This record gives sequence, C-alpha cells and structure tokens, in this order.
Amino acid sequence: MQYLFDENGRRYLDAFAGIVTVSCGHCHPEVLNAIMEQNKLLQHATTIYLHHAIADFAEALASKMPGNLKVVYFVNSGSEANELAMLMARLYTGNLGMISLRNAYHGGSSSTIGLTALNTWKYPIPEGEIHHVVNPDPFRGVFGSDATHYAKDVQDHIDFGTSGRVAGFIAETIQGVGGAVELAPGYLKQVYDIVRKAGGVCIADEVQTGFGRTGSHYWGFETQGVIPDVVTMAKGIGNGLPLGAVVTTPEIANVMAQKIQFNTFGGNPVCSAGGLAVLRVLDKEKRQAHCADVGSHLIGRLRSLRDKHDIIGDVRGRGLMVGVELITDRKEKTPAKAETAILFEKMRELGVLLGKGGLHGNVFRIKPPMCFTKDDADFLVDALDYAMSKL
Repeated sequence: MQYLFDENGRRYLDAFAGIVTVSCGHCHPEVLNAIMEQNKLLQHATTIYLHHAIADFAEALASKMPGNLKVVYFVNSGSEANELAMLMARLYTGNLGMISLRNAYHGGSSSTIGLTALNTWKYPIPEGEIHHVVNPDPFRGVFGSDATHYAKDVQDHIDFGTSGRVAGFIAETIQGVGGAVELAPGYLKQVYDIVRKAGGVCIADEVQTGFGRTGSHYWGFETQGVIPDVVTMAKGIGNGLPLGAVVTTPEIANVMAQKIQFNTFGGNPVCSAGGLAVLRVLDKEKRQAHCADVGSHLIGRLRSLRDKHDIIGDVRGRGLMVGVELITDRKEKTPAKAETAILFEKMRELGVLLGKGGLHGNVFRIKPPMCFTKDDADFLVDALDYAMSKL
C-alpha cells in the first residue's frame, strides 16, 4: 500500500516511499511472507556457507542486467555498494582518481562522502583523489541541455587535473538527493567513451532509479543508451530491507579475488529471500509499465499546475521519480527555499508526505511506492494546487 498512519490513526498518502525505498508498497503480503518463511528456516548464515536463497537472488538479479554484468556482490546499503564499486575501480585500473558530478549524492560513509557533491551532506574530512565535474543539468546548468559541452568539462578535468589516467566515473542518471535532476540527453554515452579512453571504468548508481521506477526502462542508465562496467543498487531492491548490491563483469570481479572479500550481513538469507520476492512482485504486477502510465499522468498534471503558479520553475523526471523545483522568479531562478518549507508542512497537514531535495531544499521530490495510482496523483496535485493558492 501507499499509505502511512500516525499514532492517532490518521492516514497519509506517502509520496516519498521512505526516501525512495518502498518499491512494491508498504507491507506487501508476498514480500512479508517470503521474509517470515525464511526467518522460520534460517535467519542468518554468512556467505562462508552457501545458501540457496543467496544464489537464487543473485541469479535473478543478474538476469535483469544487460551485457556482461553477471557477477553480484551483496551489501547492506547504497553507501556500501558505492564504496565497494570505488574499490573495484581503483584495484582494476591501478589508478586512484575518481570523477563524480556536482550536485551528486553517493552516500555518507567516510569514503563515499567524497563522491557526494552537496555541501549540506559533507563533513570537513579528507576526500582523497576525487574530482567533481560540471553537472549536466538542463534547467540550471551553464550549457543547458548541450551534452557535448558538459562532456568536454570531463575531458578537461582528466587533461589538467589528473595524470591522464583515472580509476572511474560514477553518476546517477536522475540525481535523487540533488532534486530529481535528469542528466542532459546523450551525456553518459560521450562521457563513458572519454573515461574508458583514460583507463577508467564507468559506474552507474541505480540506488534510486533502478527496478523500473523510471517507467521507460528497468534501469536508469538505459535511458542514456549505455552499459556501465559496474552497477550499484539499494533502496527499492529490498522494499525496506537493509539490502544493497554491486553487479559487475567477471573481469573486474576477478581483482577482488586477490584478497578475502567478505561481508557479514551481505547476502543474509532473510534479505535475499525478501529481495527475490521484490523482483517477482515487480514483474508480476508490471510495476515498470505502471510507473510509466501513472508517471506520465502525474507529470502532465504538474506541468499544467506550473502554468497556473509562477512559483513552479521546473517539473522534471520520469515515471515515479519526479521533481518540482520552486523559485521566486522565473528569470533569475532564485530558489524559493522558505516557501518550499511552508508548503512542505502544509502538504503534510493536508495528508500528503513529500520529500525535499536540491542544495537549497527547494525541490519537492515525488517518488512514491510504485503502487501509487492516478487517483493518488490527482489528490497530490489538487492538494499542492490548494496549498500554493494559500501562500
């Protein structure tokens, strides 16, 4: 279901899904049943003992991947997944330098905090060999939707800021914490080519965009027509379970065999059983097609709302990964930070829970459970229309 209830029994429409984590819906019976049945049988055994739940889940996950992405590592979170991906890139290439985008969020651990490029999430600690390139943001970016100019900035960073060789490049296809910013069309194809020529590997962070949420594709990177060397995922993979994964090629995975690669809870039988149930539910209920249908309706209604309220500067996204950026004037695109905070609370009072994102906290993040309906979308937009009319 797509609802939450407070201590008094009041119902709220959840349009943020526990920060884009509840994919199938809260308390989905098939996912719950898989978890409970596995708990009765075996709650925990690390990967030193082979258990069929881990193998079954890994096989099902690998079957969803294109190309030669066939080796799966299980971890507990998106931060862990991105940290492991960065380790793989550095070991495989023999290089240290990593490239990520400004406005990106890739985790809050001591290593991934360096990849993250939003000061609101960063502590003053050493970040290592990490370069942040210009964000290919069609709404606020210096080059608009011109992917070629943004890609040239990556080449410039490699030419002038590194030895000419890098370990890797990591990007979300639609930036989550950064405010549902979809990268300029064709950007990743150009950048992947540049990075690979510099000896690096290309990492797709699918922590928020994966598993059909974008509607048009199962994986966010597919919207850019590329196949990464490493894919990281978490959140929606477990519908709320502490579960993440890294999928890569046998060639890159081989470098991990130099030492003992181990994770106590990664591949836990309960999480694996739940994760496999999630994959099956998403397929059975055709959630990708559902996201495309409902998302198109939602985005259409929000764009109509933009024509009515000047405070809405941009409506963007795909499927059920949508951003609504609020501004105080359309010429300067000044972030409407205070107004967003007021509307955020007003929407809660009206029974709708939204997320906020962007450096200035002026973007509503609408990323509900994937069972969200057109009626839910209409209720959300009508509530937002009412709240804005009262500003």
